[in-house]
Amino acid sequence: MIDSRAVVSSKARVHEQSHVGAYAIIGDDVEIGSGTRVEPHAVVKGPTAIGVDNHIFQFASIGDRPQDKKYSGEPTRLVIGDRNTIREACTINRGTVQDLGVTTIGNDNWIMAYVHIAHDCVIGNNTTFANNATLGGHVHVGDFTVLGGFTGVHQYCHVGAHAMLGIASVVTKDIPAYVTVSGQPAEPRGINSEGLKRRGFTTEQIRNIREAYRTVFRQALKLDEAIAIIEDLVPDQPELRLFLDSLKQGTRGLAR
Repeated sequence: MIDSRAVVSSKARVHEQSHVGAYAIIGDDVEIGSGTRVEPHAVVKGPTAIGVDNHIFQFASIGDRPQDKKYSGEPTRLVIGDRNTIREACTINRGTVQDLGVTTIGNDNWIMAYVHIAHDCVIGNNTTFANNATLGGHVHVGDFTVLGGFTGVHQYCHVGAHAMLGIASVVTKDIPAYVTVSGQPAEPRGINSEGLKRRGFTTEQIRNIREAYRTVFRQALKLDEAIAIIEDLVPDQPELRLFLDSLKQGTRGLAR
């Protein structure tokens, strides 16, 4: 399943049921799982581990050195899960020793052309990155998040699960779970109610999330005061747990 014109290192481990196209380059310390396709002219460098049934399109650059001037050749890693689609000319870099030393991509993500995912990013599952979306280093993106085309996220920002980032948004602060933002800089515009409906959230759950959003963004409360109110609601409204945790876990300050 490896094209005779591909260049595959003897130090790589490529599953016999994977596919490597013409002129693709698979470097040292790369592991590729069953059913994964690497199309022509893509480059995968290690240490990188790629799971099963992924599809990496032509001219993608996967697992190369981080674009960080502090990087001095340390053996950091990239880990990609299962069933991800990584389209043309995407760049995904390994981690740095200034963080955990690993960039992590989860499962079932849809990563469109020209997306850049920098060193030490942590991407969850079922996300969508539209064309030219860009993450700085150390960014965390939760499950089911959607990044519009040309969106840029500043290093160290946290973007919560089920968030929606509008086209060409410039994100410089943390975005809580469930929230829709847009603008330059990005500002909250409400909750991602349509996305929640599609994922099976009930009308009551969406109403509860909307009320929690209003508590944080519409009542002129200090953040600590809003968090205290939402904490009291979580036992009876468990869908608010993701929202609450995302309010607490960020490091860049909240986009409000």
